[in-house]
Amino acid sequence: MTGPIQLDALGHNGAYRSRDRLTVSDVTGTPVAELSLVPRLFVDRAMAALRRADGVPADRRVAAVTQAGRTFADAMIDGLSVSDYQYAVSRVCGLPISVVRGTTEAIRDAAAHAYGNARSARPVGAVDHWADPSTRTGTALWTRRGDVFAVHASGNHPGVHALWLEALALGYRVAVRPSRRDPFTPHRLITALRAAGFGDDQVVLLPTAHSVAGDIIGGADLAIVYGDDAVVNKYAGNSTVRAQGPGRSKILLTGQTWRSHLDTVISSIASRAGTACVNTTAVFVEGDPTPVAQAIAEELSAIPSLRPEDDEAMLPVKPLATARAMEEFLLGRAEGTKAWLGGDGVVDDLGDGSAVIRPAVFQVDDAAAPQVGVEMGFPCVWVAPWSRAEGIRPLRNTLVLTAMTDDERLIDELVNEPTIGNVYVGDHPTWWFRPGVPHDGYLGEFLMRTKAIIRD
Repeated sequence: MTGPIQLDALGHNGAYRSRDRLTVSDVTGTPVAELSLVPRLFVDRAMAALRRADGVPADRRVAAVTQAGRTFADAMIDGLSVSDYQYAVSRVCGLPISVVRGTTEAIRDAAAHAYGNARSARPVGAVDHWADPSTRTGTALWTRRGDVFAVHASGNHPGVHALWLEALALGYRVAVRPSRRDPFTPHRLITALRAAGFGDDQVVLLPTAHSVAGDIIGGADLAIVYGDDAVVNKYAGNSTVRAQGPGRSKILLTGQTWRSHLDTVISSIASRAGTACVNTTAVFVEGDPTPVAQAIAEELSAIPSLRPEDDEAMLPVKPLATARAMEEFLLGRAEGTKAWLGGDGVVDDLGDGSAVIRPAVFQVDDAAAPQVGVEMGFPCVWVAPWSRAEGIRPLRNTLVLTAMTDDERLIDELVNEPTIGNVYVGDHPTWWFRPGVPHDGYLGEFLMRTKAIIRD
């Protein structure tokens, strides 16, 4: 393919190439693609078309989502092979290409299990359809809260596009506003969904300016939005918007056996280039945290600095100016802590306008130090002391907590704490996941509700 990749909007009447196009550049500033941006009127008409559209029977939906996952992961789509797609995402997002390849397979798997994963949230006392025989004597019916679902995607990791497939499998019509950092993944996935049988009025891609983004949410019944704390706070209390913010995942090491768990700690910090919400942000140590921090720093310092398309790359790459800004922010927040790694900076200039962001390890004196809540988009960890007297207070507000402990009373407290999303007891990395288990609760809990039904 010559020239920039053309990423058209995918509206309710098919692909649309607008005059207003955004240049999508790679980490060196080299143009890679042109993304068509659509105006407010286009968005309003597309959202109205989704609302008017007829539903697709469940068996056809499930088969089409599964087929789309295979097409996404294997086929030539709009002139791009899967390897072309993976290279583009790696170069533009700065993610190691091994991460992009792994996510491609994860999206294939998520598509194959989308309906089953969604139904994991169904109450055991409810049925899926009003024609179920049990409705003649009265039962609960599991049904959608609406018809149109909007997605404001993030660009830190392509894996965010695995989740909304569950909404499509449940019968929602879906509108996706892509991130400008990764428009490739949703464009490829929606094209595959349409090729598998979903109509143009069932799933749309609406790249648009920030000033129009709210219209996509406003035109939907429910929405999922990815972002930072400001985004989470903006939608707090809004029952129609599910805000996915920072994970602030943590590890708790109790007793004196931390050395046998070091590989799991390192993997939790550095897997997926440290860019995911399930990567460990803070490690709490019962006893002296110093040897733990030192050992983590020694392991992470050995990771090489490589360009993202290198098969051996493990660290994220950013435009040099972006990397410098992230470094400045980090060092400002780290004032007053002990630097084991990254205290002199985390930017490794590659000489082509891009830079590897190297790992950072800082030690704090107090489990309640504000730094332990600072989440960065690369392997960065805060190591803190912890004691039983402090209890679970420092461990709150966590997406995933891995606790290396056999203290059943402590486990009870962690499991019962509402602000801890997932609890992994023992030698399990914070990134662990398999189909059928919740990530941040089941999406189906948000998309669906139960109502009573009885019929003659």
